[in-house]
Amino acid sequence: MSDYDQKALEALAAAVGAALLGTGQRLATAESCTGGWVAQSLTAIAGSSDWFERGFVTYSNAAKQEMLGVLPATLTMHGAVSEATAVAMAAGALRHSHADWALAITGIAGPGGGSADKPVGSVCFGWAGPDGCIAVESCRFAGSREEIRAQSVAYALAGLLERCVTMTA
Repeated sequence: MSDYDQKALEALAAAVGAALLGTGQRLATAESCTGGWVAQSLTAIAGSSDWFERGFVTYSNAAKQEMLGVLPATLTMHGAVSEATAVAMAAGALRHSHADWALAITGIAGPGGGSADKPVGSVCFGWAGPDGCIAVESCRFAGSREEIRAQSVAYALAGLLERCVTMTA
């Protein structure tokens, strides 16, 4: 599994947990292509119930709409793998939880499903936090399906950690 083995992902998850615990904040996740891997990494940490509020696995467009409130127009205009959808997923995870922070991941892990505009390895991330803080980024990862998914988990957690630390500094 590329540079990210499960122990490394759990170490990153533990750092996120420590940052959240230090501020008394909680996290919700909204995952598509990672299928709950972020939530699994977070809940592998003892005591995570103190800072992990809930996780949404919204693999289908219908689940994104029903569970997170992603608008059909967003999916039609931008597609499931888009920054607009990632932001809507993160915002929806906040609205439908009791969390202070949310992270969202939507992408194409492969080996199929890519296109010229959105090749395999295209992943969009959204983070939503206190005081309306919203951030979005897109990446293109290389490797096998597992490697793309692992890199996505690591990127989402590292992005959240960076934002949590910045907000509390």
